Amino acid sequence: MAAIRSDDPARPVATLRQRPDYLRAASARRKGMPGFLLQARARGTAEPAPAELIRVGFTCSKKLGDAVARNRAKRRLRDIARAVLPAAGRPGWDYVLVGRPEATVTRDFADLSADLEAALAVIHDLEILPYRPRGKDKKAKTKT
Repeated sequence: MAAIRSDDPARPVATLRQRPDYLRAASARRKGMPGFLLQARARGTAEPAPAELIRVGFTCSKKLGDAVARNRAKRRLRDIARAVLPAAGRPGWDYVLVGRPEATVTRDFADLSADLEAALAVIHDLEILPYRPRGKDKKAKTKT
């Protein structure tokens, strides 16, 4: 697992590489911001990743544009993660930053960094609830 450069060696940050890790993060907490969507989850103790490790992944769909635009958006997301996650991220958590069309590439870097700090604060303040699959509520209708 490759690590992205971190100024704080006590809080290492690694990059997510496996699709199941992205899927687990997508089914957990999320916070939409003007420049990106943050998906986050606390890893379980049974997972093979070290508990002190912060892991982050990046994704940009074709809605962002051509390959040049997607790569630029991912570069910007990597830079804000490198600047913010070692200080504001929590060890034992996985984060996925999802780029937004036009906003990720055009938004000011300082605003993107502030967005990530604010999103992390909201995500970490949420109460940890057990996993509940999304979908329609299948309650039986009763006649009264």
